[in-house]
Amino acid sequence: MLVAAAVCPCPPLLVPEVAAGAAGELAEARTACADAVAVLAAARPDRLIVVGPAEQSRRGTHPQGARGSFRGFGVDLDVHLGPAAAAAPADRELPASLAVAAWLLERAAWSSAPVTGLGVGEPLSTKRCLETGRELAAQSERVALLAMGDGSACRTLKAPGYLDERAAAFDAEAARALGAADLAALTSLDSELAYELKVAGRAPWQILAGAAEGANLSGALLYDEAPYGVGYLVAAWS
Repeated sequence: MLVAAAVCPCPPLLVPEVAAGAAGELAEARTACADAVAVLAAARPDRLIVVGPAEQSRRGTHPQGARGSFRGFGVDLDVHLGPAAAAAPADRELPASLAVAAWLLERAAWSSAPVTGLGVGEPLSTKRCLETGRELAAQSERVALLAMGDGSACRTLKAPGYLDERAAAFDAEAARALGAADLAALTSLDSELAYELKVAGRAPWQILAGAAEGANLSGALLYDEAPYGVGYLVAAWS
């Protein structure tokens, strides 16, 4: 059963070494992410599952100790998903979203529970997202979930997806739903609109909704901003 959840954005710019001179611009987001991860630890789960968007070759399950890298962003920095003592295949690197999650967990010195990762594709249907969430929550008596994913990438003219007038409203509803742990609202997020707005978090958020069915968790929105024209949301459920 799901006992706690955290929602964090997944831009590699969260990592100060990647952001370099712009690291200060996301300091507040990093603090919020740390607070959300602390909620997971406080729940004392016996398993932590990290879910995030992934490209085709890196979808599926990633074991504890799996390696991620930020070398593709010009930084000689490797991370591991949970304690690295558990050897994991070196030929299957974490997707960027799970690498950011691994960095957050290393920063928090995570040792509360074993960690596994799941990379999912943007096209995953709402129905399948909910089914996946239910399956994850059933894996153990006390499951915690860290859902990685960004909101729309169309909030400003300089955003990666340019300006789309629908983006602010979509992000506002997602923020409200995540802050309220509103499962029905998360389930109702329009997957086609999310695709058009380049939302990276839709599938992980709906997986969270499936995992939380029957858990009776309350939520808190810890961060809601759109630096660089991309919606970044942080929430904690307990």
